[in-house]
Amino acid sequence: MANLNRRGIPMPFVSRARRVEPPSPRQAPAKADRPAGQRKSMVDSAIYAGGVRVASPTTLAETYRALDATPGGMAWIGLYRPSEQELMSLADEFSLHPLSIEDAIVAHQRPKLERYDTVLFVVLKAANYLDAPEEVDFGELHLFVGPNFVITVRHSESPDLSTVRQRMEAEPELLALGPQAVLYAIIDAVVDAYGPVVAGLANDIDEIETQVFGGDALVSRRIYELSREVIDFQRATHPLSSVMVALERGSAKYGVTQELERRLRDVADHLTQVNERVDGFRYLLRDILTVNSTLVSERQNEEMTRLAHSTHDQGEQVKKISSWAAILFAPSLIAGVYGMNFVNMPELHWSFGYPLALIAMVGLSSLLYVVFKRRGWM
Repeated sequence: MANLNRRGIPMPFVSRARRVEPPSPRQAPAKADRPAGQRKSMVDSAIYAGGVRVASPTTLAETYRALDATPGGMAWIGLYRPSEQELMSLADEFSLHPLSIEDAIVAHQRPKLERYDTVLFVVLKAANYLDAPEEVDFGELHLFVGPNFVITVRHSESPDLSTVRQRMEAEPELLALGPQAVLYAIIDAVVDAYGPVVAGLANDIDEIETQVFGGDALVSRRIYELSREVIDFQRATHPLSSVMVALERGSAKYGVTQELERRLRDVADHLTQVNERVDGFRYLLRDILTVNSTLVSERQNEEMTRLAHSTHDQGEQVKKISSWAAILFAPSLIAGVYGMNFVNMPELHWSFGYPLALIAMVGLSSLLYVVFKRRGWM
């Protein structure tokens, strides 16, 4: 026969590290002395009856007593980076499965939904777009949802659940629907927060497109970094679709009202839109990277063409200079020979020597000019 805790909930098996015993009448008063309730990781704790807050305990021990004293009440406990002792205290009180407690302690979980008897364990990934560094900041949230309690465990600053609590307390008819309504409100807030992230990523992609066609040399690095952010965002949003499907399938079995079903379907629709946009971002970034590679190759080809043209022009200039040097060298050679002061030079006493030397200079230079001209060197 399965063990039952003092709330009538079946007790699951526990690990060897800590055995959960059903509290006996003598052990019940000892809850006030539990050290876990004395820590300051509790952000907010409240007991609700009929959708209205009836108590605001400041410790876990006070929360346990207030819930016992409120027939039909519901406890909503918000914790920020609680200690292992606090989580084990909650496991003792609400019969939380050891595997879920282990996940909550270790953290770094993917979005998922696990059902342990009457308790749901849900992991959500919150996202927040940071304008200054143009980055996406991710947070992790764990939820334990039971018949009369909701426990939220945050491992980062986001998401801010105070606004969710304020919204629910402003709608007592919705809060009166119980823990499932709180679960809906938290998921709705997480999905709504994806909207600004999608808008921020879309703006970054627009800027990248401008950089690509503007020839920015550093755009390749930014495309890669943004692609990594989009992939991380996909890891937060895509698994959540499976969570929404699982909640919808269990609605009839676990008595979820039609109003909550409609609201959950609305959240699922918003999540689908987010996933479609994010998938589009990934394909778009892939195409932008391809276009950027093409443009870089074209610019490199243009640069090589310009370099080749420049080399060709330099070669043409060298040809012209060499041609003129050769043309000027021929008469200089003849003039140099006749300029030597030797006595035994018969041409010095020849009456036609001078004009023939001039004719030889002009003729040889003209011949070289014609030859170079035909070869295109001039």
